[in-house]
Amino acid sequence: MSISLDEVRHVAQLARLELSEPELMSFQTQLNALLGHFEDIQSLDVEGLAPKPHAVAMRNVFSSDQVRPCLPRDAALANAAETKAGLFIVPTIIEE
Repeated sequence: MSISLDEVRHVAQLARLELSEPELMSFQTQLNALLGHFEDIQSLDVEGLAPKPHAVAMRNVFSSDQVRPCLPRDAALANAAETKAGLFIVPTIIEE
């Protein structure tokens, strides 16, 4: 199966792409190469192979949750610009 230059021109028109003649010919070549790869894939014998949801093996990359000691309050507030009663004081960003 191959795609003609008129078909490429038609698809470009549907996509509202203004392509020059060399660009149309370039896309025709690329699309025909792509269709050739699809034909190669369709010719593969996959009889007896179980379908797979992913091409590569999936594994959990998250680390497990572990409770660890947190930063002491005084150390957390040590570099704050302003504090009050053990809390950070930040400028108001929402106006009434």
